[in-house]
Amino acid sequence: MSAPKFRPLRFGVTRVALRDGPPGAHYLQADQALQDYPRRLTDRLAHWATTAPERTFMARRKKLADGYTGDWQHLTFRQAWGSARSIAQGLIDRGLSEQRPVVILSENSLEHALLALGCMVAGVPFVPTSPPYSLISQDYDKLRHVLKTVTPGLVFAADAARYGKAIAATVGADTEVVLAEGMLEGRATTAFAELAATRATDAVDRAMETTGPDTIAKFLFTSGSTKLPKAVINTQRMMCANQQQMAQSMPVLAEAPPILVDWLPWNHTFGGNHNFGMVVFHGGTLYIDDGKPTPALMAQTLRNLREIAPTVYFNVPTGFEAIALAMTTDDVLRRNLLSRVQMFFYAGAALAQPVWDSLYASQEREIGERIVMSTGLGMTESGPFAIFVTNPSVRAGDLGVPTPGMELKLVDMQGKTEVRYKGPNVTPGYWRAPAETADAFDEEGFFCTGDAVKWIDETDIHLGLKFDGRIAEDFKLATGTFVSVGPLRGKIIAAGAPYIQDAVLTGINLKEVGAMVFPTPAVRALAGADAATPLADVLNHADVVAHFQKVVDELARSATGSANRIARLCLLSEPPTIDRGEITDKGSINQRAVLSHRADTVSALHADGLSHIIKPSPQPH
Repeated sequence: MSAPKFRPLRFGVTRVALRDGPPGAHYLQADQALQDYPRRLTDRLAHWATTAPERTFMARRKKLADGYTGDWQHLTFRQAWGSARSIAQGLIDRGLSEQRPVVILSENSLEHALLALGCMVAGVPFVPTSPPYSLISQDYDKLRHVLKTVTPGLVFAADAARYGKAIAATVGADTEVVLAEGMLEGRATTAFAELAATRATDAVDRAMETTGPDTIAKFLFTSGSTKLPKAVINTQRMMCANQQQMAQSMPVLAEAPPILVDWLPWNHTFGGNHNFGMVVFHGGTLYIDDGKPTPALMAQTLRNLREIAPTVYFNVPTGFEAIALAMTTDDVLRRNLLSRVQMFFYAGAALAQPVWDSLYASQEREIGERIVMSTGLGMTESGPFAIFVTNPSVRAGDLGVPTPGMELKLVDMQGKTEVRYKGPNVTPGYWRAPAETADAFDEEGFFCTGDAVKWIDETDIHLGLKFDGRIAEDFKLATGTFVSVGPLRGKIIAAGAPYIQDAVLTGINLKEVGAMVFPTPAVRALAGADAATPLADVLNHADVVAHFQKVVDELARSATGSANRIARLCLLSEPPTIDRGEITDKGSINQRAVLSHRADTVSALHADGLSHIIKPSPQPH
């Protein structure tokens, strides 16, 4: 049987060097050095403003009064550079600094982009903050924590109508508020247009010259899964080194200015560092996608992908799942999306193999070849890019090899192998949190990720590593047997595709492993139900229960022992919530937060106290 044909894609790192360390530790590096990179990201913006001034840097559809979006509004590199300088002058005039940075309360937007660039030109850190902290949260506790941690001198919000309530509840009267749209009743505010119209002087050039590799560009807050979020310091060195590392690992980025259609939020490192930085670094174009992989917003993403053909495309697994489903019947989407894309890339969670296979099938049908689905591993503290796949035949769970300039330390931990990071793209620590910073690094200065890995093939280290779960998520049964959460969770999602959004494993110190499943909206089709039918009724429908009975039985047949056998499963009708830290903006589930906040459900699941518990069918002897 011949190997599948892939659209050509060159991989930058194909060999690694492994050396022994202290007992139980090894060190892994790429076999190539990290090449020179700029001192600051704004140098690249200035470069493109000079060499490609009229190229579109960013575009977003205009918002219409009826809630729909219209034509694309374009921002060129020349316009972006000019506006960034004007905004920088306004920030300099206000005396803002590391101690009094800019907090951004906004989804991705042209104004958000310009303010971020203006901050970097002026050397003033900015703090892109999760919109749900303002728009979904009912108590604003996480937003208050952000503001208390960074003590902003200016707060920007996309509009008064949506963000006004959060501002009134959390932002002190002595902090200036800048609004892109609207006004706040009873409070003086500044219009963003006024800030952006500030006349730039030589002070801007002097301020930019004082910035360098160690300048703090931004604070990115972690998701705050079990504790309040931490402010990860992001320096210019981190961002620039990481972009150079990406360019060497993914040479396609430097072959032509990349074109992105992207929704990933800029308050997360994937969207805000990886993708935003990529466009600035390589002089590409980013079409801001106001869609999202949710039932209400996915249509917007599909509309954009029917119109704009990306050269590289990034998403989370739930997004690719929706795209895979749509491509089976949507000829226009399939034709346009696949017309010039060189690489797909997913991160944030596990991508089920059936989704992968569906994408490949649509690609072979449309263009007669496959698009490489790439992935890797990284985190907010690593810029985020750290590990990347090395060949087109990647499978679910594969991570690949370290990017140039990044050294990995592989440490034996509780029967698993933790991967630790050291390199110019790794954060110096957490802002105003010396104890947490000290705890995050080991005695050799490696950042402790908490991620477990193992070799894809122990006989060929050049294939690299694959994911083996989060060490902190793994647990023991009452028998003393360890449950490896990451791989087992991936099996559940794959077995239940496309009806399982995520699964949380239960059974800590108990005799059996259980699973609490968050279903996808597609589960309604199993019951023949519409959107108006309560989800609890859908999940109790006989056809839904029968489907998940098959899933549990399939998992039981492939189990080899109690540690990887799902002995009981329940379906959750209440979705995960931002306030409780159960889910991030990208849709990633936090296992420990769900277990903590749904402890009663866990107890009832294992005590047969729920109305519907699905268990493996008795096997014939």
